[in-house]
Amino acid sequence: MPQDMPPVGGYEAVQYRRNIPTRGPKPVFYMLGVFAVMAFGWRKLFVGNREKHELAREKMWSRIHIMPLLQAEEDRDQVRRMYSDKAREKELLGSESSVMNSERFVRPTFTYSPGLTKQ
Repeated sequence: MPQDMPPVGGYEAVQYRRNIPTRGPKPVFYMLGVFAVMAFGWRKLFVGNREKHELAREKMWSRIHIMPLLQAEEDRDQVRRMYSDKAREKELLGSESSVMNSERFVRPTFTYSPGLTKQ
């Protein structure tokens, strides 16, 4: 029995691909878009951090410059309270009796200081 041979000129090509048009942009453009959005976000983050540090520095320097005024106000309040206490003491006791170690004014402290700790 003779073997079947292909026709002269060969068989026609088998179409195994579908000619469907691609929809939307190429994936490279999606990647570029994501990169652009991320770059914009990082830029905003860096600029925001720089602004935050600048505001913190400005706040620190403003507190440093206003400290003498606040200290003077506190000193005036302490002196006013001291004279008020002396006047009330003189009114109640009839004389001034000093319970201080010296006549020098020392600002009272109300901070907690822990006792000795064992090493």
